[in-house]
Amino acid sequence: MRIETDDADRDWTNPGVYEVAAGVFRIPLPLPYDGLRAVNVYALADEDGLVLVDSGWAIDAAREALDKALAALDRRVADVRRFLVTHVHRDHYGLAVAVRREFGTTVSLGEGEQAAIEILSDALHKPLSAHADLLARCGAGTLVEWLRAVSDQVHHDPADWAPPDDWLTGGSELALAARTLRVVATPGHTRGHVVFVDGEAGLLFAGDHVLPHITPSIGFEAVPVEQPLDDFLRSLRLVRDMPDQRLLPAHGPVQPSVHARIDELFEHHALRLDQAHHAVKGDAPTAYEIAQLLTWTRRKKSFADLDPFNQMLAVTETAAHLDLLVA
Repeated sequence: MRIETDDADRDWTNPGVYEVAAGVFRIPLPLPYDGLRAVNVYALADEDGLVLVDSGWAIDAAREALDKALAALDRRVADVRRFLVTHVHRDHYGLAVAVRREFGTTVSLGEGEQAAIEILSDALHKPLSAHADLLARCGAGTLVEWLRAVSDQVHHDPADWAPPDDWLTGGSELALAARTLRVVATPGHTRGHVVFVDGEAGLLFAGDHVLPHITPSIGFEAVPVEQPLDDFLRSLRLVRDMPDQRLLPAHGPVQPSVHARIDELFEHHALRLDQAHHAVKGDAPTAYEIAQLLTWTRRKKSFADLDPFNQMLAVTETAAHLDLLVA
């Protein structure tokens, strides 16, 4: 494997090591999904090793891909001294915890994820239980039955969700040898999501907060919040008010402008709010019923054409839009 210059025209999920800026390398790691096929991990060269932004899912294929990619940098996983994790979801946090068990690597996570980690690291926690409660509120009884059946088959190892070594606070600065990163709290996709700003290099390590081709799921959390969409839109405004940067997303190719994509996201959610509003007809329709009247994904699929997992995401996102309209 060799280091290549990043190229937005190639398939961003192709395995490899892509230099996106001086001393910054994009490493796509595979995910066990047909839809979302990879997650970008960013390796930052530092004097005494590497710092990685996000880590990937703790599966063998991702670990093997990471080993090969770091070898191209004449490094090993043991040379990673710190993981800076944007949020608690498995495809960002999982491999960091696994690597720490081997090498004692420092793992850092936004302080807003403390409630999620507390629940997920509990041996008695039942995966997806919080989502069943939300779906029941949304009138999605069929999906609740499906989710409970799936939950019984999901293995939950609390060790996979061990707490980080330190909690990142929004507004703080991380002084690395070659650069300084500012931590910006961006709740919405999760309550503790953070992004990292390299102001001197003009880079935003965006995690799932700003994605170039898709919108991040809203309302799908182990510890739900009252107004996740409001949180997300406020966080988008916070980042939009900062100087424009290159967008280094967790899923998708690097893009030249954070501002341009945020403007598209504002337009998208304004349209979805209008669509949800106009779909509310009859006697007290539920979020489940409204979701079936809307189209989904960039391909404008009908609700019935989605698999049960994505139907669940569609219902929770519809609920988030309806709750914001009520507020």
